[in-house]
Amino acid sequence: PILGAGAPGHRAGREQSEPGAPVAATPCWHVEEFVVAQECTQCTTFEAKTMPECSPTGFIERINCATSQKDEYKSCRSAVMEAHAFWRFEGAMIGVAVIFALLVVCRQRMLDRKALEKVRKQIESI
Repeated sequence: PILGAGAPGHRAGREQSEPGAPVAATPCWHVEEFVVAQECTQCTTFEAKTMPECSPTGFIERINCATSQKDEYKSCRSAVMEAHAFWRFEGAMIGVAVIFALLVVCRQRMLDRKALEKVRKQIESI
């Protein structure tokens, strides 16, 4: 039995990568301090097609890693995009609240009419 095995198909130690296989480089901002060189901006059509960093949010920022002095791009969340998403959510919630409030009012009126009709029938039967 293998002790301390990871996920199925996962091999430990030196066996993990085969000779000649390309090694995926870890972005420098995962392991180093970095400075934002260019604020979060929306990707152009060309950048969206060619840069994998644009995929998650559609926005990127250029960063400079302190130790290695590498310039890299990193996906980011735009404050404007977040504000739009927030107000869309708020609008949807207000819309849902209005719809349910109208349903409650209609249901209450219907129940009041039924109760009034029931009382009227009881009075007529006397």
